[in-house]
Amino acid sequence: MRRGLYAFQSGLSRKNKQFVLFMIDALLPPVILVLAIAVTYNGFSLFDRLPRVFYMLPALSLTGGAVSAWLGIPRVQLKSFETTAMLRTALYSALVTAVAAVLSRFVVPGFGVAGITIYGLMLFLAAVSVRLGMLHLLLWVLRNGQPKHRVLIYGAGTTGVQLVAALRSHDRIVPVAFIDDNEALHSMTVAGLRVLPPSDLKDLVEQRDIDRIILAMPSVSAPKLARLTRQLRQMGLQVQSLPSFAQLVGEEELIDNLSPVAPGQFLGRDQVGDMLAEGEQAYRGKAILVSGAGGSIGSELCRQLIPCGPACVVLYEVSEVALYTIERELQELAAGTGVEIVPVLGSVTDSRLTRMVINDHHIEVVFHAAAYKHVPLVELNPLAGLANNVLGTRTLAEAANDAGVGRFILISSDKAVRPTNVMGASKRLAELVVQDMAKRSRGTVFSMVRFGNVLGSSGSVIPLFKEQIAKGGPVTLTHEDVTRYFMTISEASRLVLLAGSFSDVETSRGGDVFVLDMGKPVRIRDVAVQLINTAGYSVRDEAHPEGDIEIVVTGLRPGEKLHEELLIGAGLLTTPHSKILRAREDSLSELEMAKALRALRSAIAVGDHDGARRVIKTWVHGYRAPVQETIRAIHP
Repeated sequence: MRRGLYAFQSGLSRKNKQFVLFMIDALLPPVILVLAIAVTYNGFSLFDRLPRVFYMLPALSLTGGAVSAWLGIPRVQLKSFETTAMLRTALYSALVTAVAAVLSRFVVPGFGVAGITIYGLMLFLAAVSVRLGMLHLLLWVLRNGQPKHRVLIYGAGTTGVQLVAALRSHDRIVPVAFIDDNEALHSMTVAGLRVLPPSDLKDLVEQRDIDRIILAMPSVSAPKLARLTRQLRQMGLQVQSLPSFAQLVGEEELIDNLSPVAPGQFLGRDQVGDMLAEGEQAYRGKAILVSGAGGSIGSELCRQLIPCGPACVVLYEVSEVALYTIERELQELAAGTGVEIVPVLGSVTDSRLTRMVINDHHIEVVFHAAAYKHVPLVELNPLAGLANNVLGTRTLAEAANDAGVGRFILISSDKAVRPTNVMGASKRLAELVVQDMAKRSRGTVFSMVRFGNVLGSSGSVIPLFKEQIAKGGPVTLTHEDVTRYFMTISEASRLVLLAGSFSDVETSRGGDVFVLDMGKPVRIRDVAVQLINTAGYSVRDEAHPEGDIEIVVTGLRPGEKLHEELLIGAGLLTTPHSKILRAREDSLSELEMAKALRALRSAIAVGDHDGARRVIKTWVHGYRAPVQETIRAIHP
């Protein structure tokens, strides 16, 4: 029967349905008149005494149909009747009743005001009741004739109640119950649904075949909603979140709490100012190669080079996606400036390609920013890290030296100072390579720029913390007291460009290490707390159990330092910029460097992890190996 009714209503066209509703509005007035007379005169005896009453029936039927069509009541869908057509139905009843009052004065003089009033009320109630009855019947047919979703509403507040009211007229969604954390509401009935505690959720899902839950708690913070969403999805539920209806109509603001954060606000010092005019002149009209051009530092270097007016910028990058992205951006920036942008896809370890690119484009300045920099990844893949960071530096530096490139600037890291990880050791070996090249070079000025963590770069703490906050936490911290030197990407790139320009005015043989006066190191926990607060949330801990985001200490990773350093030795020299200092540090002899590179190449060629680590221990001053058990578990 249910399937038959479903098939019948599905087969009706929109016009057929409107005709049915029109006929109901046309037939109700005469039917209700008969009932009203029976109520007023305690039976149907009046029809025997006054047969002319029957002449009123077709007149009222025609009137009811005409008024209904004029008001457009048949065109209103049943599921929208309560919100859009109730007033029209009242007007329909009033107009038909007025016509009945006029006719009754001539046909049924004794009907009177009482009878007409009863008729009007009965007609209005009947018109409304018939449509609501048809609506519930239709919903019953639809819900039993096609698949339906049984949903729970999490949150029995105003938004939840309004949601239930909206869903009651839906043909495929059946609200089953409320779930709410408020114990005062448990076991109560709200909007016709029971309010149950979260502890009943699992049993309710299994017993009532629930497949979806809607979070109707717009006042709850995003982190708490994110945590709750993860828990519910682990139960196999589809989870959707609903803003308040006040927010939807614009009375309350829809806020994205994770608004953009300016990385510079975490420095705790003034940023380095704009680049010196002398720096800009150092690159004007020059052919410049930037390795690692698609990375955080490399791409910003390229952006800042464009206003300097170089003749050509060669983008040397191993990642096709990164190269495509930065090449498109720079082509737009360079439009109309006369600066040529040349994308080159390749690795700095490719000797043939590096030499060909440098010679073909008559490169005059090289900024070597290509490196594997993520400490945990390089720790687990030491051979790849050493091959790229050390041997790649050697390959590119030799090609630059042989071609007579004017300046070669290596981008280094504070992790190269007394390193405790393979990444830092590889950067220190790269520095030693550049220092060795500086001793033997007759035309190329080799220098290095060393700085701390770059805020906003890939893998840095701000993008990581923001991602964790967006997921509801926890924010992971390796140690409560861990500190780092920080600078912005623009500061780092500006420092590199300035250092490159200083190399022209130095009378030394090269090999200088340029460092930024970065002020005091910043406590990472303070950065995490500030990010949480900036996002509009609070830290959740034992003292504040109602907070939004928890900070979890995971322990230092293999090779990670508690505090970073910027200098190996003591003593700094000034430069033309007050915030940039120059250091001279010990280096290996030409014979020692040759031995180190020979041993490293041999270890990489045969895949000897232990041999590569022995090279580090032998030639990198101050290297302290991390706990080896973790490494050997992956590379036995």
